[in-house]
Amino acid sequence: MATIDISELSKRLEMGAVVAGLDLGTKTIGLAVSDSGLSFAHPRPVIARKKFTLDAELLLAAFAKDNVAAAIIGLPVNMDGSEGPRVQATRAFVRNMEKLTDLPFIYWDERLSTVAAERALISMDVSRKKRSDRIDSVAAAFILQGALDRIRALRRG
Repeated sequence: MATIDISELSKRLEMGAVVAGLDLGTKTIGLAVSDSGLSFAHPRPVIARKKFTLDAELLLAAFAKDNVAAAIIGLPVNMDGSEGPRVQATRAFVRNMEKLTDLPFIYWDERLSTVAAERALISMDVSRKKRSDRIDSVAAAFILQGALDRIRALRRG
């Protein structure tokens, strides 16, 4: 399925649906999933990137395990709003994923999500080593939580 925007997703989601959030890094893919009430984002273990085929297989297996209905993927636009090489890589990743699944993908501006994730982990007194292991999934949870909050606002009118 093609990419859709968040307002279209809010109309399509059925009751009890689960949504995933992704933070696509060069070395890992951060993953988070919502609860069935679309209220909270829960980090999942990161997926270590190897090559696209393996990454996609692991990601689709994780989606199947949590019965994911859609995926929100962080779009790493520059602070001035321009799109650089990381945005192009993210769009290419989604184009390749769309060939393997019917799940809709929704791009979500991820500016400062990693910074917010880092601050949250520091405030919880997580060690530097453990932060590096968890940062991408926590960033995915921040991305997903922002999208969930937007879905709730759209549904309220």
